[in-house]
Amino acid sequence: MFQAEDILYEDNHLIVVNKHPGDLVQPDPSGSSALENEIKAFIKARDSKPGEVFLGVIHRLDRPVSGAVAFAKTSKALVRMNEMLKQRELHKTYWAVTERCPAPEAGELRHFIARDPRTNKSYASARPSPTAKEARLSYRTLGGSTNYFLVEIELHTGRHHQIRCQLSGIGCPIRGDLKYGAARSLKGGGISLHARKLEFVHPVRKEPLTITAPVPAGDSLWAFFETEYR
Repeated sequence: MFQAEDILYEDNHLIVVNKHPGDLVQPDPSGSSALENEIKAFIKARDSKPGEVFLGVIHRLDRPVSGAVAFAKTSKALVRMNEMLKQRELHKTYWAVTERCPAPEAGELRHFIARDPRTNKSYASARPSPTAKEARLSYRTLGGSTNYFLVEIELHTGRHHQIRCQLSGIGCPIRGDLKYGAARSLKGGGISLHARKLEFVHPVRKEPLTITAPVPAGDSLWAFFETEYR
């Protein structure tokens, strides 16, 4: 459930929050509570708004993923942020805890990803096909513990389950991600993929912003990696 301490940044135009694993960004057919509605209700109560609260979804994260998610509080900000997203001017950095160390430890991954809507799963191939879209990301291994590795990722495209699918495709499934080959699940159903940082120019003030999301609380492995590699 969304709380005030989840807010990472807020002004008259934007609100950026730290999504918990398992939270929905937008309502879906499951009928579960979603951040979009929870934030609207929070702003309405906090600010004593008499009418409907405007909140625009700028981008999304998969339900089991945690980290920074940005919303627009004005239509002007939403239009400009959507254009920045389209032009790849909203830079996202992710952290993933993987079960194996990538080889090489840093580089770029390029696959062609096809989505199967029946299973809500994506499949990566080295070769193009009529139903697949090109997917590219850069990564570097920041360090490791006894059994897991911390990998930092920068997306160059935005495909369905892209990071999860591409890391699994090189034999490095994300901790807790049973759908893409992890050995075991995590309590609560989340996975160790975290939207660590957002970097962009403010759509109205034109000032550069860098917003960093703390890793999920209550997870000792995440806490170890954040302490070692912040």
